[in-house]
Amino acid sequence: MERGAELGWPGYRVRSVDRWRGGEGASVDDTVAEEAPVALLYNGEPHVVMLATPLDLDDFALGFSLTEMIVAHPGEVDAIRVVERAEGIEVRVKIPPARFEAVQGQGRNLTGRTGCGLCGARTLAQAVRKPAPVTTQLIVPEEALIRALHTIGASQRLNTLTGAVHAAAWVVPGREDLVVREDVGRHNALDKLLGALARRGEDFSAGFVLVTSRASFEMVQKCAVMGVGLLAAMSAPTGLAIRLAEASGMTLVGFARDRDHVVYTHPERLVHLTSVVAVA
Repeated sequence: MERGAELGWPGYRVRSVDRWRGGEGASVDDTVAEEAPVALLYNGEPHVVMLATPLDLDDFALGFSLTEMIVAHPGEVDAIRVVERAEGIEVRVKIPPARFEAVQGQGRNLTGRTGCGLCGARTLAQAVRKPAPVTTQLIVPEEALIRALHTIGASQRLNTLTGAVHAAAWVVPGREDLVVREDVGRHNALDKLLGALARRGEDFSAGFVLVTSRASFEMVQKCAVMGVGLLAAMSAPTGLAIRLAEASGMTLVGFARDRDHVVYTHPERLVHLTSVVAVA
């Protein structure tokens, strides 16, 4: 039996389940993360369908529009409207006619699975875009990264309930609070975060992004497009992600956990209290 989300929060459902532990069973309520088909339409025309957590979809639409370079800045998004359908959700985005003409030529009308970053790209040039080099002069003290790793869990409300979603956080050194967005798809969580920051008018050169997932090429690409100077991931980066970060002037950090991390590119942006010791 399934019940609707409490407090009107559409990111999860509560379901009665049989839970077994140590050979003993019990009927309990379990909180399950939701995912739904989310169709992005530009000026009334379908562009792509993504499987996403039906939460913060206005942030998602703005972030996707920016990181996919459909628009150049938030002011080019005239309106975002979220419409619930029986089979899923439509997010209707209104953009200038000139931008819409470019979107029509992209032909990205395939369904994106959960966690899919390049779904719908039809050419190599469309998939592997090279953003302009990151020019931020940001310097991040190691302690700022460690503090964010220690505090991000408290901001992952949906994951605390379900244990099933990724998070992307915005960290500004010296600022206590984190801006966090969550989704079943790591790319979606990042787009939601970047969209939320753009809506607030945040300075993307003033902080860094921390993600609870691996750092794949698309994650680096999205951050670079927005001018983010440092991306830290709790899991590993891919080789293509490392090469793009190196070429883009971005600092890429992987395996960030507690006080441990690996710096793959541009280490000068992350300041440590101790020096690197060469190991034979």
